[in-house]
Order: sequence, then structure tokens, then C-alpha cells
Amino acid sequence: MKIFPEQVIQGEPLMVTIEGVKDISSIKKVQFDGQSVGVFMYENKPTVLIGIDLGKKPGKYNLKVNLFDEDVIQESITVGKREKIEIQFTIPKKLGGNTTESQNKLVATLAEENKSLANLRTGKKAFWTEKFVYPLSQIIVTDTYGYSRKTGEYSMAHKGADFRAKEGTPVMAMNRGIVRVVKTYRNYGKVIVIDHGLGLMSFYLHLSKMKVNEGELVKRGQTIGLSGQTGYTLSPHLHLSLRINNNSIDPVKFMELFK
Repeated sequence: MKIFPEQVIQGEPLMVTIEGVKDISSIKKVQFDGQSVGVFMYENKPTVLIGIDLGKKPGKYNLKVNLFDEDVIQESITVGKREKIEIQFTIPKKLGGNTTESQNKLVATLAEENKSLANLRTGKKAFWTEKFVYPLSQIIVTDTYGYSRKTGEYSMAHKGADFRAKEGTPVMAMNRGIVRVVKTYRNYGKVIVIDHGLGLMSFYLHLSKMKVNEGELVKRGQTIGLSGQTGYTLSPHLHLSLRINNNSIDPVKFMELFK
């Protein structure tokens, strides 16, 4: 197996190419840490994407490939620890400002929103064959993935990356997929979620306009909405989140898999 990157920490993705196997039909199942992982063809080779969740315990984990000819291929993957960074954060005035009441309401409503966006329906095959692209024509990261935002007594992980985007900037689908969510939330604002199949989901937050409907099949690079500052924001930007089988991963590290 070819594993990229060779070293990974909490909150990062892996791409594994299963070598010596012609196609998916030879593969019975793939498991990482005992959980099934979907297989797809990428650049004419059977491939899997693995998301190391931000909260996964550092250590060694087993990647196991069972073939129909009864052969078994195994690799040990070491997950490193992410440095813990905590930054003081402000609740915008439109959501009540920095009061104890606002802090409690923020945490409670975030829990509801996260529950609504968890375990979304996903396709049993990959809907895409081409490389992923960034959702904006110009990429400037303004806030990175994985650190914690401290608001009063609460500390909340930033499970995404923020990109500079003035109000009304076109936001594009990162790849072909089916739209699963088109909804306005208190904290996340106007949100679109695209299912790319096999548990891989892209989330586009704080939009000013949404130009697609739930159930719609979108193409790579198709404009799905416009950036904005709806929900928990201090200024216009695009917040992009990615999940693989409900595991949150760094979008910038994900894009490095497709260079």
C-alpha cells in the first residue's frame, strides 16, 4: 500500500493507494481501526480516503485490506498529537455579545446544529472521478483549522478553515456530488452540504445566497452560492469544513492530497 502523507496528526486526512490490485472487484473490504472504509478508483488505482478525527487518540492503528482471494494486506498507521492552541473569541453583537446568557445559548444551539448536520445520508459509491478544487477562485486562508476558540467558560474547536471572501463572492462545489443540505442556521448561517459519496462531505457556511436545492446533482466548479456573513461571524468570509465518515479534517491538508 502507498500511504500519503507518511506522517499524520489529529484532524488530518490520508489517501491510501492499494497496489498490486487491478480494480475494486478484487477487494472484499477495507477497515481502519475496525471501521469499514469505502473504496473507489482514482487515477486507475483502487484508493481509500481516511479521516483522522480531531478528537482521535494519538497512537498506532491498523489498516486492513481483505481480498476475495483470501489474501490480507495490513499496515500500521501512527496518528500524532496536534498541538493544542486556544484563542479568546468574541460573540458578535447580533448574537447577544459576550454575556453569560449568550455563551450558554451559543453552546446549546451549536449542539443542536451539529446534531442536525451529523450522520447525513451518503452515496455508496464515489460521485467524483476528477481532482478536488477549492471553492473560491482566489485562496487566502484567514483562520486555520483545529485550534480552540475560548468564549467565556466554553472552548470550541474550529473544525474548518476560513477563506477571505468579500460579500457576494461566488462559491463553487469542490467536486461532483449530491446536495444534502440547503438550510439557514442561527450560528452557521446559510449552509450548503454536498455529499461526494462514500462518506465524504463538503460544508459551505455563512453564505449570503444559496443557489442550489437539496437532492440536486452538482458538477465540480459549479457556483452553488455566494459568500457572506450570516450566522456567527464578525466579517464576510467562507468557512469550509470537510468530513470523511463524520470525522472532521483540515480542508487545506485535504487539498494537498490532490496536488
